[in-house]
Amino acid sequence: MSKITSCLASALLLTSVNTVMAQSLPASQPNFLQIYREEVKLGHSTDHAKVEAGWPAAFEKAKSPYTYIALASLTGPQEVWFVSPFESQQAMADSMASEEEPGLAATLEKLTKADAEHLSGARGILARARKDLSHGAYPDTASQRFYQITVWRIRPGRETSFDDVAKAYGAAMGRTAPNASFRVYQVMAGMPSPTYLVFTSVTSYGAFDKMLSENGAAMKAATAEERATMEKFSTDALVSTDTIRLRLDPAMSYVPKEVRAADPAFWSPKPAAAAAKPAPKAEVKK
Repeated sequence: MSKITSCLASALLLTSVNTVMAQSLPASQPNFLQIYREEVKLGHSTDHAKVEAGWPAAFEKAKSPYTYIALASLTGPQEVWFVSPFESQQAMADSMASEEEPGLAATLEKLTKADAEHLSGARGILARARKDLSHGAYPDTASQRFYQITVWRIRPGRETSFDDVAKAYGAAMGRTAPNASFRVYQVMAGMPSPTYLVFTSVTSYGAFDKMLSENGAAMKAATAEERATMEKFSTDALVSTDTIRLRLDPAMSYVPKEVRAADPAFWSPKPAAAAAKPAPKAEVKK
């Protein structure tokens, strides 16, 4: 989406790979994520969502092949994270070029100005996948409804410590919860470095209970060596963590038609019927 790509255009100088993402939600961990974090003014959530619904409509009209999901925060500051998956930075360049088409560019400019009325700030982030640190099967994106994202700040020069602790935790998790999964990304631009983002997701909010239980079981099952790795990381390498829970907002997301058609009740809900007006009272003649 243009609000992301306009912030990260300079990052495209890093590499060039000739791969373009097809029009579908990813079935495996994307190589790159473009993330745009919008800070929504208090009391503006509804109006902001109405403006944001114009972006998917504009992209669908233009038949854009570049999808994204919108994640509205449930904890922490009032934010919406717009997350776009890409297989290469060349695909990002192609996305930016498509948004420069006259008809689409004019529409996006109007939406950007309208959007600004409801925001107190925004940040563009570019992150690359660390598949060597991720764990478990990639989930069905279309069925995920809630996300938990943990932002890990690491001391400069201690990146290998994060690698070690992620692998140790993944090993412990694999022994106790073989179906659990998480995805790791390393921030390339847009945040202080080194920073890592760890994504987990569930199909219902109640499933976080299972995730919490699995985490506890993994920590208990950790070997002495794995515990030592985790403790050393906490004391020597970790600066801070910030865990945020978010819900997927279908109206602000841009996904393929076949995804919406598979679950129209979620992705394309019908507007609530207006309440019927009460019948006028009969006039009483005196």
